Amino acid sequence: MALSFKPIRPLLETGTSAASKWFSYIGLCLGVLLLLCSIQMYINIRQMVVEGNMRKNGFDYVPIAKNITTEALKNPEKTLFTQPEVDELKTQPFIQDAAPLIANQFRIQLSAGSLLSFETDFFIESLKEDFIDTVPPTFKWQEGQETIPIIFSSDFFEIYTVFSAGQKLPKIPRDAAVGFSFIVNCYGNGRQQQFIGKIVALSDRVNSVLVPESFLSWANQTFDQQKPLGASRVFIKTKDANDPHLLSFLDSKHYVINKEQTILGRNKMLLQGIVTGMGIFGLIVVVLALMLFSFYLQLIIARSKDNLKLLLTLGYSPSWMSKKVSNRFLPVYIFVVLVALLLTQAIQWLFYHYIMQDKPQLSPFVHWAVGATALALILLSLFTNYRMVKNQLYKLN
Repeated sequence: MALSFKPIRPLLETGTSAASKWFSYIGLCLGVLLLLCSIQMYINIRQMVVEGNMRKNGFDYVPIAKNITTEALKNPEKTLFTQPEVDELKTQPFIQDAAPLIANQFRIQLSAGSLLSFETDFFIESLKEDFIDTVPPTFKWQEGQETIPIIFSSDFFEIYTVFSAGQKLPKIPRDAAVGFSFIVNCYGNGRQQQFIGKIVALSDRVNSVLVPESFLSWANQTFDQQKPLGASRVFIKTKDANDPHLLSFLDSKHYVINKEQTILGRNKMLLQGIVTGMGIFGLIVVVLALMLFSFYLQLIIARSKDNLKLLLTLGYSPSWMSKKVSNRFLPVYIFVVLVALLLTQAIQWLFYHYIMQDKPQLSPFVHWAVGATALALILLSLFTNYRMVKNQLYKLN
């Protein structure tokens, strides 16, 4: 036959003041709110910093360059990356790979022939294919081939769209750009040769006019027989372009990286430090609230000492009584934590809709880890109270 706790409940209600109990409830609610908000803000920061970058296979691909100073202008070679410097980048634990952007060392002139009255000196570069976001099968070249496959920057295409309006040149739709051909004239070393450049893809990652490495290697040797120059830019492959260790290393080397891609990363440690501090403070408040409530339970047990001894003498088990006393406060714990969870959800909804509405990688709902933490706090509260009451009752037995 199951025992009922209801007949013996009045024996534990000895007119003690409930002030400490309500202070513990309020403190627990505030502490849980701070802790849950800190966890959610930490997750928000990670999502904005890590998931906000253009990634491929879980990696970021970003270009870096050397900081150009007045002294460097006197010696342009100092603005170029040497092979040992590229190798040093590859050895860093936060960089998975690095590839230089090799540029032409000869004069190049682009024209559209009779189709468009457009002619300009320009440049071309080559990059390791693993670092290019879109590489079609036709991006190949062999010596003797007159057509050069080209991957054109999407940003450069937008620049042409703006430029063409003022120069009365026809605008080219983006979907028609792939397949567009133009004339490429190469000059150097007393030679001149004409090729047909054909756009085979547009790149959203690399701001350049890319040609196959095989063509540029051949062309540099053919039209410029001087010693190969270094690269003005190097693409790095990293798991997190906002890694503070990466940014610190680049700063120490006076390398420049796109600030728009790393603006959150440069403040990441500060933001995470603030959020972590809030979380630790919230956890301390939760612990203090649980301690205050345990003092309240100890006071009840101390004032009900004689009644409890009588119940133990009558055969009531300390474990059974501890369980019943702890479960008595279960609804209160659930209510307090749910209030904190709902407030956290309200704060996240306001944060998403009024502060970070332009960040599609964020969610207006709290992360599942926040709900799991709330459940863990309920179980922790019950466990600590059960252990404390049980220990006190065994001392009376």
